[in-house]
Amino acid sequence: MIFSFTASADFDFMTYFARHIQATVQNDLLVIPDYLGQGSIRKLAFGTDFKITIHRYILKEDLVIHRNTSGQGNDLITVFFYNNEQALEIAYNENTQILFSQRDESAIQVTSNDLSSTIRFPAHQQIHYVVVAITPPRLNELLAVSEPNSVLQTITGSGNSFLFFERMTTETKLLLKNMAAVDMEDHLSNFYLQIKAQELLYQVFHTLSLRENTAHQTVSSIDAERLLHIRTEIINDLSVPPVIRNLAQVAAMSETKLKQLFKQTFGTTIYNYYQQARMEEAAFLLKQGKHSVGEVGYELGFSNLSHFSRLFEKHYGLNPKRYSYS
Repeated sequence: MIFSFTASADFDFMTYFARHIQATVQNDLLVIPDYLGQGSIRKLAFGTDFKITIHRYILKEDLVIHRNTSGQGNDLITVFFYNNEQALEIAYNENTQILFSQRDESAIQVTSNDLSSTIRFPAHQQIHYVVVAITPPRLNELLAVSEPNSVLQTITGSGNSFLFFERMTTETKLLLKNMAAVDMEDHLSNFYLQIKAQELLYQVFHTLSLRENTAHQTVSSIDAERLLHIRTEIINDLSVPPVIRNLAQVAAMSETKLKQLFKQTFGTTIYNYYQQARMEEAAFLLKQGKHSVGEVGYELGFSNLSHFSRLFEKHYGLNPKRYSYS
């Protein structure tokens, strides 16, 4: 099933999606029809300039959501929280779909609504994601930062094209879980969810506010597509360090542009991103309990296990052996 829409500030996703699947919305709740799957979409509006939709469902067929650019510049900021361990596929230029959100990686996306995107949600898998849509003036009012860094200036400014990714923290996962479980019959539920939505935004924008102050480079849909492809190239084989020259050729960018846009989008350098992904994979393998420390280290390209242990302890505060038993 394919659902396309244009991301204008006054667009109501749930209303148009309900028409698309021939369902009805009652009290801002859309129950997925039996023929399509099971679950629901809930909308919460805290004014015309601050809305949130909570998606929780399992579908009988793949769902492809295609967002078309509004052509109106940055009149709406979208914050997308994907809280699933299963990877989904995302594209920004109608090309090959790129895997997105492998475990905890880059599961939060902050984007202006002038970038087109296509996301494929797989059938027969529990899907849980939350989308916050907020206008730049309302976000600026909520943040109330007297001296915002360049990232916040870009996001809350007018006419800027941007794409930022952040990792899903344990605190954010817990927030999303609590929001999904709230009893909507409680007469103060809307008040509670507004507080939690602001807390979600706080966590994301607090992290973004700590990023380096650098001049913003405009990001196009083609740039976004290429950056996701480079991210995939980096994490496909974590036993081999990335080579900037080769990645730049794959991205059809200069090395300078690739390094600048990657750091701007993901908040860290290509090599640091690789090392972080490497340590997360090591932690995942160790927790499974099926591999020894040596096997994990060698699988991730470490010929010196002492170096692996020191690097792992720097990231997690425990050496690999103690971590595997914790």
